[in-house]
Amino acid sequence: MIFAEFRDTVRQWCRANIPAEWRTAQTGATAAEFVAFQREWFQRLRAAGYAVPHWPREYGMPIPEQIVLYQELAAHDAPRLVLAFVAIHHAAATLLAGGTAEQRRRHLSAILDGELWVQGFSEPGAGSDLAALRTAVRRDGDDYVVTGQKVWASGAQYADWCLLLARTDPVAPRRHGISYFLMDMRTPGIVVRPIRQATGESHFCEIFLDEVRIPAANLIGAENRGWQLAQQTLGAERGLTMLELAERLGHAGFGWLVRECRKPDAFGRRPVDDGYIADRLARLEVELTGLRALCRDLVERHDTGTVGPADASVVKLYYSELLQRMTDFGAEICGLPGQTVLRKPMSGGWESGAWVLDFVGSWEWTVPGGSSEIQRTIIGERGLGLPREPAGT
Repeated sequence: MIFAEFRDTVRQWCRANIPAEWRTAQTGATAAEFVAFQREWFQRLRAAGYAVPHWPREYGMPIPEQIVLYQELAAHDAPRLVLAFVAIHHAAATLLAGGTAEQRRRHLSAILDGELWVQGFSEPGAGSDLAALRTAVRRDGDDYVVTGQKVWASGAQYADWCLLLARTDPVAPRRHGISYFLMDMRTPGIVVRPIRQATGESHFCEIFLDEVRIPAANLIGAENRGWQLAQQTLGAERGLTMLELAERLGHAGFGWLVRECRKPDAFGRRPVDDGYIADRLARLEVELTGLRALCRDLVERHDTGTVGPADASVVKLYYSELLQRMTDFGAEICGLPGQTVLRKPMSGGWESGAWVLDFVGSWEWTVPGGSSEIQRTIIGERGLGLPREPAGT
């Protein structure tokens, strides 16, 4: 009964607070309009206690309430927290897992006030093979001095701080010479260059670091032990965030797809009336039901400490490839008219009904955070106990 009451409370809040026609307003919005909208939406969620439900209980809420919240936000087509994503998930998970009391005190409250973060992990030649990173660090008194390059850094042009992985011991085994830093993006020597993508967006960026000085107090965790802590960061992306994304795919994404299939063509024929199309829709609905159940189970077992070593990889792999299949189907169904839809809402997800752009964008999910091939390796070796691949294969 208590969760039924909470669901009703969230529903009433959604009806009163989700901006009307936000999709229209955010389609073609300028960068400044996008940032202003995202900041206002974050603070509106924060005021209600809905911005960081996955944080510890002093900030967040019990697991059953998290599930209800994400279900209702998705059902009411709420905007996503795009700009705050790295801050509230990756940065928070890292600070809680390995940060000092001072680092947590300084940054967790700042994140709630709107501090934005970017993830400085991938490099040219060290994307999915993160252990191959070459950004170099040397100690100089009370500072570390960093030189190198990062790429695929989402939202770097807006970020205040960066979660930075760099190599402090060049002769140590690949995973044992990496350290983890909190880097102020206003530090001299940092240059950010947005990358224009095939969808026309530019949220991926390059970050160039030229003798950037980072105070030693901004080392997080132990020196040369950054790889282990980075797994906590990546676990946030592969695990709990999937709950929100799965609910959105099941509500908004599938809803857009069904509406597309019900549109009559010039001769009055609807795709949904074709048996083959109807069967594909039914199969996708079954897959979505399975995905949402997997995500709820993962969140519940995370709370009880019974998550397996490959469970988050199963969910990430399932979501990313289902997203790709759904958007591919949508691009096929929408036909030639759909090829002319070249804009989508900036505060939305990977499912917007602009099917061609959605399909192109869906490839983002099968590569970052560990490609599908890496997820399958994790599932095989850590989940099923299969022999490890020989070195060099």
